Amino acid sequence: MVGAMANNGRIRSAFPVTNGSKDLTPNSAPASTAGSEYGPVEFSREDVEALLNERIKYKSKFNYKERCENMMDYIKRLRLCIRWFQELELDYAFEQEKLKNALEMNEKHCADMETSLRNKEEELNMIIEELRKNFESAQIQLAKEQTEKLAANDSLGKEKEARLAVEKAQAGLTEELGKAQGELQTANQRIQSVNDMYKLLQEYNSSLQLYNSKLQGDLDEAHETIKRGEKERTAIVENIGNLKGQFSALQDQLAASKASQDDIMKQKAELVNEVASLKLELQQAKDERDHHLTELKTLQTEAAKYNDFKDTIAELEATCSSQSSQIRELQDQLVSSDRQLQMSDLTTFEKMNEFEEQKQTIIDLKSRVEEAELKFVEGEKLRKKLHNTILELKGNIRVFCRVRPLLPGENNGDEGKTISYPASLELLGRGIDLMQNAQKHSFTFDKVFVPNTSQEGVFIEISQLVQSALDGYKVCIFAYGQTGSGKTYTMMGKPGNVEEKGLIPRCLEQIFETRQSLRSQGWKYELQVSMLEIYNETIRDLLSTNKEAVRTDNGVSPQKHAIKHDAHGNTHVAELTILDVKSSREVSFLLDHAARNRSVGKTQMNEQSSRSHFVFTLRISGVNESTEQQVQGVLNLIDLAGSERLSKSGSTGDRLKETQAINKSLSSLGDVIFALGKKEDHIPFRNSKLTYLLQPCLGGDSKTLMFVNIAPESSSTGESLCSLRFAARVNACEIGTPRRQTNIKQLDRLSLG
Repeated sequence: MVGAMANNGRIRSAFPVTNGSKDLTPNSAPASTAGSEYGPVEFSREDVEALLNERIKYKSKFNYKERCENMMDYIKRLRLCIRWFQELELDYAFEQEKLKNALEMNEKHCADMETSLRNKEEELNMIIEELRKNFESAQIQLAKEQTEKLAANDSLGKEKEARLAVEKAQAGLTEELGKAQGELQTANQRIQSVNDMYKLLQEYNSSLQLYNSKLQGDLDEAHETIKRGEKERTAIVENIGNLKGQFSALQDQLAASKASQDDIMKQKAELVNEVASLKLELQQAKDERDHHLTELKTLQTEAAKYNDFKDTIAELEATCSSQSSQIRELQDQLVSSDRQLQMSDLTTFEKMNEFEEQKQTIIDLKSRVEEAELKFVEGEKLRKKLHNTILELKGNIRVFCRVRPLLPGENNGDEGKTISYPASLELLGRGIDLMQNAQKHSFTFDKVFVPNTSQEGVFIEISQLVQSALDGYKVCIFAYGQTGSGKTYTMMGKPGNVEEKGLIPRCLEQIFETRQSLRSQGWKYELQVSMLEIYNETIRDLLSTNKEAVRTDNGVSPQKHAIKHDAHGNTHVAELTILDVKSSREVSFLLDHAARNRSVGKTQMNEQSSRSHFVFTLRISGVNESTEQQVQGVLNLIDLAGSERLSKSGSTGDRLKETQAINKSLSSLGDVIFALGKKEDHIPFRNSKLTYLLQPCLGGDSKTLMFVNIAPESSSTGESLCSLRFAARVNACEIGTPRRQTNIKQLDRLSLG
């Protein structure tokens, strides 16, 4: 029995089958053996089944002692197995609780890990995006370096071949050492001449530095002159204000003097009437007195005859004396009236003299005001001239901001709250403030046009820039802004209305008028015109007479117009129509023709929305017959398509493709401006047809001006703020000092300078 028990209670792994063929973890508690007589015992599935299925065999049925012992031993083993099961169950419960806690901790850890992974994923996406950009620039740099490497390898191969040739020649030239020494002396002489040339170059460099310092001094003097002009302008404006105040005060005094004079004249007339009535009464009194005296004499003569009339005579004398006293009173009143009349005449004379003096003072003040206004206008012209000179020396892109007026049906209730203009002298006509979400955004440009500014007023500000094209400079003017902000109106104007002509017709009129006036000085000019549009990243020739070449059904031009830039900064557009023009009427006809061919469409933001970038180019070639001087200028006038948001424009189908192409090209323009502002080595001009076509204007030696057009309604505040921020970034770009093109003998037919 003991052997059977030992066999049935042999040591095995802890219940592998019952645990699903998985051992307990090392941290689990070992099976308890407390109270066991057989030491540490573990049971397997087979042991338990054998113990349960075990049948006790007896040698004798009647040996109850043996049966009891065997039964007690069996019960002990069953108790031991049950206790082992209980302890194992406790261990499993403890392990289950541990696993639950570990599971909760793992779930929490997984959630934290997921959050951190999302953050890491976002960071990695940003890093990947940055790495992509770096990879693109690195690819460009790598291609450039590979090109340089190939060139270096070619030069290295050539150098190796040359070295081998030199080594071969060196063996043959050993005998000609004397000749080599002579050549060495010649080389020494050349080195000496090179050293002399180096010294001359150093002197030339020092002279250039002196010239640069002189230019810097001139620039500082120009800044000082501008500051003095601003101070004089401020003093003149204050003086004008004081003079206007004095003028208004004198006008008030003059009005009061006139009123006082009128009162005095009325009093004088009343006194004259009163004196006349008093004189009449005095004459009547005198007549009565004479009459009474006559009667008195008659009565006295009769009194001598008749003593009975003494009482009557006494009464008459009393009446006569009373009338004499009345006459004296009337004479006194007459004297006082004469004095008052003389006083009023004297006061009237003094008022007349004071009136004449005030009138002369007003005339003097008017002349001083006119003189001050004339000085103010001259100072403003000088300030603009110096400001333009400084901008040309800096090479900045000039920026004009124009706010269009509200259209019928637009909400004008918030216009005063949305857009405002600073009233300080420093920012007058140059500053604009935009309110968005109760936050004020201030911007300063070269000029800001308020909504009531006329087309002529806008053109006056750019007329000098247009004149530069006749002087031999490259000039570029382009309009930027959201759709419906008035870009096409600024550049082209309103058809059929002479007062609302745009910048392009007015520029052409000025150029032809100036060309005519310069003929007396010996100048002759030839003018060439080209017009194109960039529609869905495709160049279209708007002056082409072949309609099939202008546009096909799918909106793509079948004729490829390649853009190329030469070493002189000029741009060639292949197969582009270029026409000679003699008058502004011809150009107007061509503009109408181009307008009919240009792509326009209707959106929710604009009934007639331009769906392409319009580029008008006028090349000017001038020759002075007396001085034989030649100049070549270029005038580029560009109407960009408007930026728009799909949520507001509601574009679908072809309009959607057009909007995506427009926004992409304008985004490329923003990338170019951003790179220019940071002075990066690589400027992404080739990212779009628009920026590649404008490369000479944005990165060359031209005079460039941008109109940023703003819509005043409050619903466009977001787009207006983006446009103003972009314009401020453009205004800060330095593109180089403009260079005048002279002494060019032949005019090449190019589309863009």
